[in-house]
Amino acid sequence: MRMVVMLKERLECAPEAAWRALQSPTVMREVAGPWLAYSSKEEGGFPARWEPGDHPVSLLAAGLVPFGEQEISISLDTTTHEGVRIVRDAGHGTEGFPAMFRSWYHRMAVAPHPDDPAATLYRDRLEFDAGPITPGIWAGLWPLWQWRGLRLKQLAPGFDEAPA
Repeated sequence: MRMVVMLKERLECAPEAAWRALQSPTVMREVAGPWLAYSSKEEGGFPARWEPGDHPVSLLAAGLVPFGEQEISISLDTTTHEGVRIVRDAGHGTEGFPAMFRSWYHRMAVAPHPDDPAATLYRDRLEFDAGPITPGIWAGLWPLWQWRGLRLKQLAPGFDEAPA
């Protein structure tokens, strides 16, 4: 059984700034907290910027309780849709709770907002399958995705000031 969680938001920052933010492991950790914390299992820790490829991480629920491990598998797309930039994660769980997912496909897209090209149209779509427990997991992921969207909206004005 496949389910979807989606967001569509206006971010008060330039699309280029939002694009940089989506490629930042720091921003990923900031928008997930305090519900989830991530620690890198890569030598040297998290990169300054997500590069295409696999990035192993450990997860902590509420920043304290070991929750499992996953591979974040990043690809970047700037050519499929004109004016749209997409970060894709087609990773998978390797231990604990994340290993319950049969499939995981996460896309975050940014483009100039149609009402104001100085702002960003942000779209976030997670498609996943965790077998018979999928509806229960959806019920937990939906509020987490709403939190992520709220945090992105709160942080977005500062993205314009972040270094390129």
